[in-house]
Amino acid sequence: MIYNKETAITISEYLLQIKAIKLNVDEPFTWASGLKSPIYCDNRKTLSFPKIRTFIRQQFVDIISEEFGSVDLIAGVATGAIAHGVLIAQELGLPFVYVRPSEKKHGLENKIEGYFESGQSVVVIEDLVSTGKSSLNAVHALRAGGCEVKGMLAIFSYNLPSAIENFEQEKCALYTLSNYDELLKQAIESNYISEKDLKSLIKWRKDPEKWGS
Repeated sequence: MIYNKETAITISEYLLQIKAIKLNVDEPFTWASGLKSPIYCDNRKTLSFPKIRTFIRQQFVDIISEEFGSVDLIAGVATGAIAHGVLIAQELGLPFVYVRPSEKKHGLENKIEGYFESGQSVVVIEDLVSTGKSSLNAVHALRAGGCEVKGMLAIFSYNLPSAIENFEQEKCALYTLSNYDELLKQAIESNYISEKDLKSLIKWRKDPEKWGS
């Protein structure tokens, strides 16, 4: 769920302005999974803009304080959320770790990098939530390490039905600064997309697998 309507509008505007998000119905993008998508999102671009990355950091800090209270640890999902996680941890004066998608194949074969202890409460930072599987993989790793995961915060979510279901099944609270639906509203208002494109983009979110077929 988006945490604040005004924040969602601002984030959507920022992401479109810096081309962190691109929308193209006629020439869709291909995800690593092979899924055809009319949207491409690279939130790492936000790190190149001090005003935007500071705004994102402060929104996350405010949500953590208001929703989760006292927290022992901040964890970032590798690689897109590592830098944002560090900024948040620094602002809150908290330790930071990051979670790899899989264990290293050498050395200590860690999946969680950094120092943490069993029993610590943690908030997970993510840059983008698609189906939720890779994001929740980090949650599983932290729980397996004995941490109490209070929830996850993400810059943006495609708001796919499968992601909503996955987070509900894992009983993991998810707050996002903006999402696909809010982005489309801003895109149509700014004439970034046409009404015809909007209909196709809405269809994609409802059923991504069938959209490209």
